[in-house]
Amino acid sequence: MATDAIVVGAGIIGGSIAWRLSQLGLRVCLVDAGRVGGEASWAGAGMLAPGGEIEERTPWADFAVESLRLYPRFIEELEAESGLSIDYQRLGAVEVVVSPEATIQFEARARLQAELGIPSFPLGARQMAERVPLARKEVAAVRFYPEDAIVDPRDVMHALHAACLRRGVEIREGWRVDSIRPEPSSVEVISGNSVLRSTAAVLAAGAWSSQIAAEGFSLPVSFPVRGHLIGFYLEPGSLGPILRSGHTYMVQRANGFTIAGSTQERVGFNRTPDPALFAAIHQRAAELIPLLAGRAPDESWIGFRPALESGSPAIGRLEDTALWLAYGHFRNGILLAPATAGRMAGEITTNSRTGSPALPCTK
Repeated sequence: MATDAIVVGAGIIGGSIAWRLSQLGLRVCLVDAGRVGGEASWAGAGMLAPGGEIEERTPWADFAVESLRLYPRFIEELEAESGLSIDYQRLGAVEVVVSPEATIQFEARARLQAELGIPSFPLGARQMAERVPLARKEVAAVRFYPEDAIVDPRDVMHALHAACLRRGVEIREGWRVDSIRPEPSSVEVISGNSVLRSTAAVLAAGAWSSQIAAEGFSLPVSFPVRGHLIGFYLEPGSLGPILRSGHTYMVQRANGFTIAGSTQERVGFNRTPDPALFAAIHQRAAELIPLLAGRAPDESWIGFRPALESGSPAIGRLEDTALWLAYGHFRNGILLAPATAGRMAGEITTNSRTGSPALPCTK
């Protein structure tokens, strides 16, 4: 099959880019060393919550707010094209501070976020109890973020897989890319003795991206940040909005499965779970939801977030070549998928039509 674009990496970022490119009429090949959505996208909790992430103005803060705005249409369109339903809920988020000493910084952050387009407002004890009846009652301060949402990334990946196939995207699972040979108007993607050639390519292999050599170029170095998560089967609708405090969060799927997380560990691609870290998350979750203290988690797992030392993702064209980079989204790959896919599809198709000069890669 002749291709106009090759996308390396079939997580939520790569899958979304492949889908958008195919919508614009490009012949697309999507390749992955494993299976579609089998790594970070499978493991993620699915919070769409700039309110829990952003603490200062950066280009990526604005990008995150924009991507959240795009999400309802993204989900609606993806459901229509795939024929599958996606668990997407815009229930907001309740954030609590337990220590009175932390309330000044808590309120200052909320004022800054309001200036960035992330609204929130305080809740009293009765309002808190009404919105999250399972939550602990002894807190120093509470704010509600009405625009935060959640999505099941596994649903999104199933839908992207189906939508890509319906659009004629060629999907190659178990196809490990060894190197990429980028030129100004073409790209070769190499796996063993096999070579795919195209007029454009996107490297979106998450934490594994910089392990793939781009011949003649130095890529921003990606690395994994492992996270442990646990889950409980609770009554559907019993939690309500996202609940978070410090580095602890809880989200509930429509079926009642409630996820608590998480940890951040730089241990390479070590897939051996640490029972002590699962226990620590359980303890923190029980401090927020007391009824969890007396029950064991029903599920536990780990995932690898793709990070860069800069703290910002690499999104853009690699110098004057036909290779684009889209990786390093860290904790926000699911949130940033609609905006990243839109930007990549727009840049690639504009460049292919006009031969426009290279756009810089943000490192």
